[in-house]
Amino acid sequence: MIYSFRNSSFRDPETGVYNQTYFMEVFNREWHRHLREKQTLALLYLCPHIHETVKQPHLLELFTNQVSEALLRATDLIARLDSNHFALGLFNVDDQGAQVVLDRIDEQLSAFMMKHGNEHQFTMDYKVAAGICLPSEDLQIENLFNNVETLSSELDTARDTHQALIRVQ
Repeated sequence: MIYSFRNSSFRDPETGVYNQTYFMEVFNREWHRHLREKQTLALLYLCPHIHETVKQPHLLELFTNQVSEALLRATDLIARLDSNHFALGLFNVDDQGAQVVLDRIDEQLSAFMMKHGNEHQFTMDYKVAAGICLPSEDLQIENLFNNVETLSSELDTARDTHQALIRVQ
């Protein structure tokens, strides 16, 4: 990816997706809008374990491009939180819609592995923790982030599953 000074304030230079600061600003704004309009939203943490990104740094960009293809709506966001985590924001979505996105992410990442795994000879496993909620005066935005982060940590230690969806209330 060619670095752009125009996008440096809101894009991650390595992957091209939004950075954490921009994601938090937009998610906070959407939280308040969904609170007013009484609409549900979802927060997803995606933790890819790609073991060859040191030798082949372009794999992260290919990975995020593949995940972005699972997000069909222009309002959905993907951002890099740190070197191991990505956050996705799904707005005005219900439980079924969130599950559809989780399934599409699985499909896209399977395609990613088929296309690039053998070609670049790397392995990858991933975990996706998702929390969906209806913002309310009683529910703080921090609770959603804390619950999804906790779920993500639990998934990291679980060997038998790679995704989970919870309802945060």
